[in-house]
Amino acid sequence: ERHQLTRYVQLGTGNYRAVKARHYTDYGLLSADPDRCSDVHKIFQQLTGMGKAERIKTLFSAPFTLKKNLVRLIEAEAEAARQGQEAHIIIKVNALTEPKIISTLYEASNAGVKIDLIIRGMCFLRQGIEGVSDNIRVRSVIGRFLEHSRVYYFHANGEENVFCSSADWMDRNFFQRIEVAFPIENPAIKRRLIVDLDTHLSDNQQAWKLQSNGKYVKVSQDTDEEPVSAQMQLLTRLTENL
Repeated sequence: ERHQLTRYVQLGTGNYRAVKARHYTDYGLLSADPDRCSDVHKIFQQLTGMGKAERIKTLFSAPFTLKKNLVRLIEAEAEAARQGQEAHIIIKVNALTEPKIISTLYEASNAGVKIDLIIRGMCFLRQGIEGVSDNIRVRSVIGRFLEHSRVYYFHANGEENVFCSSADWMDRNFFQRIEVAFPIENPAIKRRLIVDLDTHLSDNQQAWKLQSNGKYVKVSQDTDEEPVSAQMQLLTRLTENL
């Protein structure tokens, strides 16, 4: 373009299988940001080359920097809570099984961080245990579509850092695969993702709450509440934007 090479990248929370696209929920971001494009190019070089992994600027990548940066972000929320500041974490993934991440979430809970986890499948963390996970709530949304998007939210003293990612919080994603998490910097897109997370946390039609004994109970709608189905609300929003 204009006699110069211009890069475009698409970063997503899922894959490109057409059959799954009809049934899975995912997010994708199309970008021409030079640093983001350069980072993706370097990751493809890691996949196809034999050289040393190059330093990337905007993405967290597994098996190199993803887990340690997530631990850092969780610990930053814990430190904010200890100083009496608002601290909040919302995580939406398919599974949560990695021990170090779980122990760091427990520590953040004990520091006073409000933690909301939307985990569709396996969750080795136990919520609501006194002195361990009092400030953690875990729910799963099971509906017409298979919840597949991975979104990480950190309050960050009001900056509200939001990331989308291909990675669940499991050993295999952190250590055995090439995965990325990418920051959402456009304010409008960031706000949309936060609203979508809040919608999943408000679901009283297709949501299940994890109990401290490891069992799930279906979320019931209070008599004075409006019915909220996260998947139906998101479908309506998408339809209105067509």
